[in-house]
Amino acid sequence: MKDFHHPFTPYDIQLEFMNALYDCIEDGQVGIFESPTGTGKSLSLICGSLTWLREQQVKLHVVLEVNDHDEEPAWVIAHKKEERLGLVRRRQQDLEGRLSKIRAKEHQQKQRYENGEPLQKRTKSNPSGHTITAADEEASYLLDDYDSEDETTKPQISAGSREVGGISTKSFDLLNRLGMIVNPISEADDMQALDEPKIFYCSRTHSQLTQFANEVRRVKSSFALQSMTVSEEPKSTIVESVAEMKYLSLGSRKNLCINPKVTRLASLPMINERCLELQQPGTPQDDRCPFIPNKEKETLVNDFRDHTLASIRDIEDMGELGKRIGVCPYYASRAGIKPSELITLPYPLLLQKTAREALDITLKGHVVIIDEAHNLMDAISNMYSVKIFLSQLERSRGQLGIYLQRFRNKLKGRNRVYITQLVRLVDSLIAYLKSTSAKSKSADGLVEINNLMAGKGVDQINLYKLVRYLQESKLARKVDGYDTHSKQSKDTTFKKPTSTMPVLTQVQSFLQTLVNPAVDGRYFVSSNEGSDLSLKYMLLDPTYHFKEIVEEARAVILAGGTMSPMEDYTHHLFPYLSSERIKILSCGHVIPVENLLALPITKGPTGLDFDFTFERRNTPGMIDALGTCVLRLSQTVPDGLVVFFPSYAYLEQVTIRWKAGLENQCSIWNDLAKNKAVFLESRDNVGVEDVLQDYTHAIQAGKGGLLLSVIGGKMSEGINFSDKLGRAVVVVGLPFPNIHTAEWKAKLEYIENATISRGGSAADGKMAGRQFYENACMRAVNQSIGRAIRHQNDYAAIIMLDRRYNTPRIQEKLPAWIQKSLLNKDGKKPFSEILSSITGFFDSKTV
Repeated sequence: MKDFHHPFTPYDIQLEFMNALYDCIEDGQVGIFESPTGTGKSLSLICGSLTWLREQQVKLHVVLEVNDHDEEPAWVIAHKKEERLGLVRRRQQDLEGRLSKIRAKEHQQKQRYENGEPLQKRTKSNPSGHTITAADEEASYLLDDYDSEDETTKPQISAGSREVGGISTKSFDLLNRLGMIVNPISEADDMQALDEPKIFYCSRTHSQLTQFANEVRRVKSSFALQSMTVSEEPKSTIVESVAEMKYLSLGSRKNLCINPKVTRLASLPMINERCLELQQPGTPQDDRCPFIPNKEKETLVNDFRDHTLASIRDIEDMGELGKRIGVCPYYASRAGIKPSELITLPYPLLLQKTAREALDITLKGHVVIIDEAHNLMDAISNMYSVKIFLSQLERSRGQLGIYLQRFRNKLKGRNRVYITQLVRLVDSLIAYLKSTSAKSKSADGLVEINNLMAGKGVDQINLYKLVRYLQESKLARKVDGYDTHSKQSKDTTFKKPTSTMPVLTQVQSFLQTLVNPAVDGRYFVSSNEGSDLSLKYMLLDPTYHFKEIVEEARAVILAGGTMSPMEDYTHHLFPYLSSERIKILSCGHVIPVENLLALPITKGPTGLDFDFTFERRNTPGMIDALGTCVLRLSQTVPDGLVVFFPSYAYLEQVTIRWKAGLENQCSIWNDLAKNKAVFLESRDNVGVEDVLQDYTHAIQAGKGGLLLSVIGGKMSEGINFSDKLGRAVVVVGLPFPNIHTAEWKAKLEYIENATISRGGSAADGKMAGRQFYENACMRAVNQSIGRAIRHQNDYAAIIMLDRRYNTPRIQEKLPAWIQKSLLNKDGKKPFSEILSSITGFFDSKTV
C-alpha cells in the first residue's frame, strides 16, 4: 500500500480518493472527483498530488537521461549519472542554502521588519523644478502620433496584451526600457533550470485558498525532499539534506497591492486601472507607485522571492512581506513561479490566457487542480462575456465629442481616422438600442451582429485595426482624463474622481467581441435593467477556452464537494476527449449510513400535492400548505433548521403571506417564531454575517433557529451548517432557470446543434438540451443540501419538498452518498408517517 503521508489515519474513502488521484496524474488523465465536504477533500488532494510530485522528482534526479550505449561499460554510465546528479544537487543545495538562512533569521528579524524603514529608495519630487501649467496639463491629453507599421496583421486580442487589463506589447517594451518592468532577474537561468513538474492549485476565492494554505502547513514536513547520493544499487542511498516544500500564493491586485492610494478604491477594475495609470511613462514622479519593481530593485525582488519560498505563506502573509521589504507583492511574486513546487491562484489567473501570459505561466508538463469546480463552466463563460449599457455608450460618445472638438486640429494621420471610426461605431450601437426600444417596450432578445453594424460607413471599418489602435494608443485614458480636466476648468467646485475605470474601456471590451465573434457566442439585448437598455455578448460554450489548458498540462483534476450531475463535464466541457482519457470518481461520505435521513415529501399535511412549479407555487393554498409543513418540521427538528427557496422573489412572497395570517387565526409567521427564532437572508446579501451570527447565538442559547435562505444565494455556498446549526436542510421546489429567456433559448439551441454536429439525431439534441437544463437546476440543489453533514460524527436530515423529487430522473442527479440514504423514493408515504420517521431519527440520536 502506498504511503501518502497523511497527517491522520485516513478513511477508506480518502485512500480511494488519493490512489485514484495519483493514478490519474501518473497516467496523464483528466479527472472529475467528487468528495463531500467533511470528508477531508483538501488533505486528500494535497497528499495524493504531492506524493506523486515527490516520486516524480526522485525519478528525475535518480533515473537520469543518459544514453545507455551497449559499447559503454556500466561504470562509465554510472559515472555520467553521478556527474549529472551532482550538478542538479549543487543547484538545489544553493537555493536551499539561501532559504535555510532565511528561515533561521526570520524569527530574529521579525521585529525589525515590522518596525523598520522600507527598503526602497525615496524618489525626489519633481526634480526638474518645472512648474506644471494648465497648458502643460491639457497637452498631456493629446495622443502621440500613431503609425502602425503592419496594419494588415490581425491583433491577437487574447494573447497580445502582456498585462491583464491592458498593457500592450508595445507599451510593455516601452516601460521595460524605462526600467519600470522587472525582467527575469539575474538568477533567472538558475530559476529556469528549476522549472520541474509542479502543481497549480486553483480555487474560486482567496478565502478558500487561505484555507488550503492552512491544510498544507499541516503536512509540509512530510513532503520535504531528501537529496540523495546514488550508488549502483537503487536501495543504497545516502540522505544528505532535506529541502522544504516550496509554496507560492498568487493573487489579484485587490489582494496583493500595498499602495494605499490604490487599495482604497472600491472595485478590482478600478484598482487595476489605477495601477496601470501609475506605470504610464507620462505619470509625474510624485504620483508613480514607489513599490513597482524595476531594475534598481532586483535585490529586493530576489529577497522577496527567497522569503516567499522559505515558508508557507497565504495571500495576507504575502502582502505583509511586501510591506516589510518595500516591494509590490503582485509583481514580485512572479519571480517565485519557476522554483515553486505548489502554486495556488484564483480562477481568473489560471483560466484567462492573458493572465497566464502576464504571469509567464506555462502549464506544459505540470498538474492543474481546480477545486470547487462545480461552477467552472459558468465561471469561464462569465469571464469571456461582456455587457454594455446604453447610458455607457452615450457617455462615451459625449466624451469623444468633447475630445474631438478640442483636439481635432492637432490630431494627425491615423489618430483622426480611427477616432472618427470609433465615433461611427458607437453611434451605430446607440442607434440600434434606441430603435429597438422605440419598437417594443420589452426589448429582450437575440441580436444579429449585422444589425449592430448597420450605421453609416461602419461596414467600411476594419475592426482588427481599430481595436489594436485602442489597445496601443490608450485612447480611453486620454479621453477620460481630458473629460475630467474640462469639467474642472468650467466648474471649480467639481471634484476629480479618485479613480474610476474610463467608460470607454468598457466600450473597448465590448468592441473586442465584435472583432472575431465566435460560433460559440451570441449577442443579446435586454431591458431588464430598468429604463437602461443593454447589449451583452455571452459565451455559450467554454470548451475551446479550457481546451488549451487540458492540452498543455500533464493532468487536469476537477474536484468538488458536489460535482453531480457529472455528465455535463464529459458532454459539454470535454466532448473531444475519449472516455479512456477521463477518470470519474464519486466518493461516499465518512458518516455512518444511519446518520443521514434523506427523503422527498410530495404531499403537505392536508394531502395537497406539493407542486412548486412556476405556474402553481403562487396560489394561497400552496403557500399555506408550505407554511404548515415548515411549522411541523420546526416543531420536530431540534436546534437549527435551514430552508432553501427557489428564488428571492418567491421567499418574499411567501413571507408576506405567512405574516398576514388568516381571519381569526394567528399567523403562520407568529407560530414559527414561537418554536424557533426566525431569520431571513436578504436579497442584496447585506448583513449576511450578522444574520449568521444571530442565528448561531439563538441556537447556542437553546432557542433554536429557523433560517430562510435562497438556492444560489450567499448561504447556499461556502457556509457550513455543521452539528446544531443544520440538523435539517429543507429544499422547496426545483430552481429551474427561466427557459423562456433569450439567453436560455440560445443555450439550448446551441447544445442541440452541437449534439447533431457530432453525429447525434435531432432527438438526441433535444435530450441533450433537456439534460443540460435539468443538470443546471440540480447542481444548484446539490450545493444547498451539501451544507449539512460536515464531519464524521455529524448527523442531519435532508428534506426535499416537491412531487418531482420522487421521479427517478431527478433522484439520479443527487450525489451518490445521498441516494444511498434516500427513503420514501416513490413519495407515497403520507405526511404524518414521514413526520414520525423524522421524529424517530432525531430521537435515536439523543439516546
